[in-house]
Parts: sequence; structure tokens; C-alpha cells
Amino acid sequence: MRLRRSTSVFISVLAFLFCLLVSIANAQTDCAGDNSTLDTSQPKDLTPQQIVDKLGVEETKVKEARSHYTYTQDVMVQTLNGASVDGQLHEVTTVSFDDKGKRLENVGYAEQSTLRDVQLSAQDMDDIRVFMPLILTSQDLPQYNLTYAGQEHVDDLDTYVFHVVPKKEEKDKRYFEGRIWVDNRDLQIVKVCGKSVPDIIHTKKNQPQEIRPMFVGYRIYMNGLWFPAYARVDDTLHFRTESVHIREIVKFKDYKRAGTSTASR
Repeated sequence: MRLRRSTSVFISVLAFLFCLLVSIANAQTDCAGDNSTLDTSQPKDLTPQQIVDKLGVEETKVKEARSHYTYTQDVMVQTLNGASVDGQLHEVTTVSFDDKGKRLENVGYAEQSTLRDVQLSAQDMDDIRVFMPLILTSQDLPQYNLTYAGQEHVDDLDTYVFHVVPKKEEKDKRYFEGRIWVDNRDLQIVKVCGKSVPDIIHTKKNQPQEIRPMFVGYRIYMNGLWFPAYARVDDTLHFRTESVHIREIVKFKDYKRAGTSTASR
């Protein structure tokens, strides 16, 4: 997302139930919500590398299966001044895939944006498509270093926690940096918290800045697989001359396999 005064930012937001519980005065996406205390002991039955290898296989299954579904992508973006919303963008898109796996989008609802200082860029929308519903397939994993951090309960799930950072950053490419929580039975991602990188911060006044917010995302269990369900942001982004408080909810819902009724809301 871009600040209209030549500053750039990726954002999104909404009124989702638990967003109201987040402190507005000190906005910060909470990665630890729903988690138990981290147990840093090594896994018992698998080595961390074996978990990563199996993760790539299982995530490949998730990506392939998801390409046979249509679903709704509901994006709400808000900026805040104190406790008051001073700008909003809301867009609802139906996503499907053709027989070659190409993503197709049909915007069903797009309200007139009241965002005064920022606007959603093409790169921001790519972040919503790629990183908020993060899927790390066997093809994606070689781009990253995954470091085992320990084990945590997330809601009623037992998970392995890994820190994820890109091995290197190539020009004009974006990557995920943060943490993932992997279900210890299905070996698929069930929670993710981090941001897309790199930020682009120019020192000259007339050059735009691109700063991405932290987000936390969760999945839903469907037909033996964990599909992305929603992501949320509550963050304050700091630019040269001003700071912008951003909140966001992106929902991936109404999953429907071709030729069937709605599978998830």
C-alpha cells in the first residue's frame, strides 16, 4: 500500500471480533495469542530436518488441493487516528483456478475507498495472495532457512515452531520472514506470523518507502488438509515524517470444490 504523499506501505484491516481486544494506543500484531509457553526441547520421533522435509511434501498437497477449489477473499483495510477509523477500503473477490492451475479473480464487491493517505498497490495485493495464506511447498523451501525453535500448544493443537528467514534476497523478489507453527500429526502449517520482506527505505525525500506490517494468520481443517482461513494485522508503520496505524483482516472463506456445495465459511 502506498502513502499518497510519495510514501509506500502494505496494509489491510477490519472489524473482526478479537480485533476489538487489541490495544489501539500501542498497536502491534500479537504473534503469541492462543499459544502456550514454548517448550524448547527437541522433538522425540523426528529430527527437525525430517519435519521440514515432510512439511514440504504435505504443503505441496495443500497447494495442489486448494487449486481445485473456489473461495472468497474478503479484504478490509483501515487506517486509524487514535481510536477512530479515518479511512477504509473493503473488497470481496471470488477466486478460482483454471484447468492449468492459473489463478482467476472476479471482484464481486468493492466499496469506494475512503483511505486518504494510503492506497493499495499491486505489490500489496500480491502479498495478500501469497504471504498471508502462506504455503511452503517442497519447491518453496529451498529459498529459506528454517530453524527449529521448540513446541507449543496452539488452541488444542500440538505444534512444532520454526523461525523462517530467506537464504538470500534477489532483486524484485519478495519473501516471508517470521515464524510458522506446524501441526505435529499432519505436518502442515496451522499458524503463521511474520511479514513479507524486504522493506524498501530510501533516504531521499522524493523516493517512496515501502514498509510492510506484521501479520498473523490461521488455517482451518478441511477434508484432511489445513487451508488458509484468515489473517489479521494491527500495526503502526513509521515513515520519515509520520506514522500510520493500520489494522487489517483478510478472510479466505466459502471454500467450494468444483461440483460440490460450500465446504467452509
